[in-house]
Amino acid sequence: MNSRRTLRRRVASIALALLATPLAFAQSGAEPIRIGFLTVRTGPLAAGGKQMEEGINLFLKERNNMLAGRKVELIVADTAGAPQQARTKTQELVEKNHVHVIIGPLATFEALAIDDYIRQAQVPLITPTSAAQRDLAQQKQSDYVIHAVGTAAQPMHVLGDFAARKLGLKRMSSIADDFTYGHEGSAGFQAAFEEAGGRIVQKLWPPLNVGDYGSYASQINTDVDGVYAGFAGINGLRFLKQYAEYGLKKPVFGNPTCVDEGVLRNMGDEALGVYSASWYSAELDTPENKRFVDAVMKEYKVVPGFYTSGTYVAAMQLEAALTAIQGRVEDKAAFIKALHEARLEKSPVGPIRIDEYGKPVLNIYVRKVERKDGRLVNSIVATYPAVTQFGNFDPKKFLAAPVYSRDYPPLKN
Repeated sequence: MNSRRTLRRRVASIALALLATPLAFAQSGAEPIRIGFLTVRTGPLAAGGKQMEEGINLFLKERNNMLAGRKVELIVADTAGAPQQARTKTQELVEKNHVHVIIGPLATFEALAIDDYIRQAQVPLITPTSAAQRDLAQQKQSDYVIHAVGTAAQPMHVLGDFAARKLGLKRMSSIADDFTYGHEGSAGFQAAFEEAGGRIVQKLWPPLNVGDYGSYASQINTDVDGVYAGFAGINGLRFLKQYAEYGLKKPVFGNPTCVDEGVLRNMGDEALGVYSASWYSAELDTPENKRFVDAVMKEYKVVPGFYTSGTYVAAMQLEAALTAIQGRVEDKAAFIKALHEARLEKSPVGPIRIDEYGKPVLNIYVRKVERKDGRLVNSIVATYPAVTQFGNFDPKKFLAAPVYSRDYPPLKN
């Protein structure tokens, strides 16, 4: 009798042990979750690509390359910042490497180039930068495109409103990289600035790979109250240096990457006083961000910025979705649903949820470059909580309007 009781107790103990670790038991024999990663290792955008890789590699290292009880295999592809190569590399990830999900790419025009293929292949894409476009998620809404962080225009809606309503600026010039990211950021700033009573009186569009901004700086109107500067990569650094060299004194309002931490460390006094807006600043005073900054500093000896934080948060969104479905990426319908329903209450950028268009609702921080302890930082001067892609605009009117572009909103002043 005693032996039977002992046997039952042992059986019960084994059962409880298995129930305590159902995920690990169920997934122990499963193949790895394959994550395709589109980055830029060559060309003018390579600095941002390097930071993206730092973000994803740190995230996976912290989790011992395990997500939701399954091993993770990261397959990296270099797009070189070229649309056609982005499409080719995406096809390789799907058809050769059979990835379950893709994180990337860096640039807006790359995302546009692969959008149709992503729909056809039905492999979810999580974008970790502001490659989110109105024509990707609004006019051509796709369940397979999930944006971990905001659109190019989203923080610029906030900055344009801030410049007009809080600082009282009336007339501004705009200068931005002549590609989709530059177009949309500039358009968002203009739309919000003019909605708040200001006027954009000039638009300049230097090529993405321009070597000298002197001819453009010399064209900037001198009778404006400020200048909007929308630059990616190291172009913000180049522009601000020549802006200062030409003796221009009007305040500058930049997009997230104009004075991103990735280039700010190489800037001097020319960056002091520059306002910008983004969903991230290394100066964000929260436990989650402090831990993140410390981890990046320890691992890479640099302060994290736009690209590092965006990719890290994209991986957090993926982790939340995988946890919800217990790692079963093979159930594609459940996986897509979980990606859209993922919520991050705490992250390096703050709380995030995904709206019905696959776009994030998140905090936007207005920043000002200051010197702190001998180095330049993006100090937060205002926080706009739970900002949607629409800013202060009525969603129905916003969706009915033409897509933001180089020529819309038009220069009417």
